Amino acid sequence: MSILKLTNVNLMYQSLKGETQALKDINFEVEEGEFIAIVGPSGCGKTTILNIISGILKPSSGEITLLDEKLYSEKTKKLNHNKNIGYMFQRDHLFEWRTIWKNVILGLEINKNLTKEEKENRKVYIDGLLDRYGLKDFKNKKPRELSGGMRQRVSLIRTLALNPKILLLDEPFSALDYQTRLNVCDDVSRIISDEKKTAILVTHDISEAISLADKIIVLTKRPATIKDIITLNLKDYGLPLNRRESPEFQPMFEKIYGELKNEKS
Repeated sequence: MSILKLTNVNLMYQSLKGETQALKDINFEVEEGEFIAIVGPSGCGKTTILNIISGILKPSSGEITLLDEKLYSEKTKKLNHNKNIGYMFQRDHLFEWRTIWKNVILGLEINKNLTKEEKENRKVYIDGLLDRYGLKDFKNKKPRELSGGMRQRVSLIRTLALNPKILLLDEPFSALDYQTRLNVCDDVSRIISDEKKTAILVTHDISEAISLADKIIVLTKRPATIKDIITLNLKDYGLPLNRRESPEFQPMFEKIYGELKNEKS
């Protein structure tokens, strides 16, 4: 079942040089439980798409529907925010003066729409996440006491705290060294799968996209259009690190690399 749909989404922005088109006729759907990756040339508008879905940016035209609710309609020109979206940014943005527990419940503290009972239930859920993913013994530590990979797990659990239906991941592994990055990809993939979430990942790393995603959206240079949508069949190989060893991996890498090599931003 499709839970997110973008229809003819365009974005124009003003600069000192005049009007520039960033996105042109972006059309795609995301099925419930899918892991989507978006790749494209640097600066083409990958993160812009996430910002539009999340409600940070307002498109110039088009429609965006999430769970049958219009996030943006060309008819009304109204931008609606949806609590079913969780956004995980490039940096973990953990507050160094707060404990891990205080960091992951931050969303509960500032959310005015939850009852006291709902907040207590969410805290039980969050405590379970920390336990399942090896962080319970660190809940009273400060972020500086954790490794880079552990910090990213904390950041993801904080994003899950309000139980969003769809997760937006904006290059969440880019600040990590290569070995840690591989391990964290496995961690994040397992958590998202176990918690039965839908995810959209923006990445520059073709290998990362192939190892994590069920489907890859390939963008052109700016103004970004969709050049290709590629469906993958690597779930049987398990976690992302194992998928990199599959016989389908290298041919898929070469296919996507070939589509991008002539796209210069």
